[in-house]
Amino acid sequence: MKKLAVVLLAFALIFVVAGSASAQQKQRIVIATGGTGGVYYPYGGTLAEIINQKVPNVFATAEVTGASVENIRLVGKKEVMFGLAMNDAVYQAYTGDGKFKGNKIDSLRSVIQMYPHIFHIVTLKKYPIYKISDLKGKKVSVGAPGSGTEYKTGLILPLLGVKYSDMKVYRLSFAENATQLKDGIIEVGIWDVAPPTSSIIDLATTHEIRFIPFTQDEIKKVSAAYPFYTGWTLKKNTYKGQTEDIPSVTVWNSVVCHKDAPEDLVYKITKAIFENKKMLTNTHKIAEFTTAEASAKQSPIPVHPGALRYYKEIGIIK
Repeated sequence: MKKLAVVLLAFALIFVVAGSASAQQKQRIVIATGGTGGVYYPYGGTLAEIINQKVPNVFATAEVTGASVENIRLVGKKEVMFGLAMNDAVYQAYTGDGKFKGNKIDSLRSVIQMYPHIFHIVTLKKYPIYKISDLKGKKVSVGAPGSGTEYKTGLILPLLGVKYSDMKVYRLSFAENATQLKDGIIEVGIWDVAPPTSSIIDLATTHEIRFIPFTQDEIKKVSAAYPFYTGWTLKKNTYKGQTEDIPSVTVWNSVVCHKDAPEDLVYKITKAIFENKKMLTNTHKIAEFTTAEASAKQSPIPVHPGALRYYKEIGIIK
């Protein structure tokens, strides 16, 4: 009996050690997303869920960040495996232009093209703000520090004749935009995000809101200066009380990684994402735009070899 107990204990220890070794073999990766009031965070959370369920020996977590610009820098420093970022920031980081002048990050590679982001300029109906030039003299949140929203705002508004010095500038997250509009602390909040987004939905349930449209001339001016921006229409009834289509501008988003990310790992993750895309569309319908074809052909920077391997395997590119 004593011998049997010793044998059973030995087997138990083997399983514990084996389990411990197995746990230690799991590679931990981080996905840098954005604030909790936007789409990056739930989208990135679902990417992590797909990886954890479908890619053996990998444990992924999605982390809250300042979004695009910060994420690109984290990827460039190899502090995270993947970052979600808007393609204007991605392109200018890769080429060393704009905010990345003198700090080129040409080690970036794209994995997938996610979806388009729409520039939302939101105010409350009680304010006499109807066009972009009306932002002058107003209390305006231009986006969180290090975010793609703030980056894009800094390119677009000065081009259209509204400099930061013309406004009282706040740099708030999406959730803070909604809260501070409700509280009367700011008069305008800017979101560059996939519609519909939870923080604007929340704001529209308690307050009457107005979206500030772009004119066609403004859209042409933006697209001529920055070819990665194109015109887009925010369809009426996207949000409560929005009774008209709103002309705006858009930019696509990428999941990016470092060029040194292991090819086989990136291949397995890319494959898992597209074979389980329904998990993404269940999280947010904007993920319908996440396609292998767009990912293979529309990246503003080189595609990582691991992702390319998958796109070649399914016949999208030769």
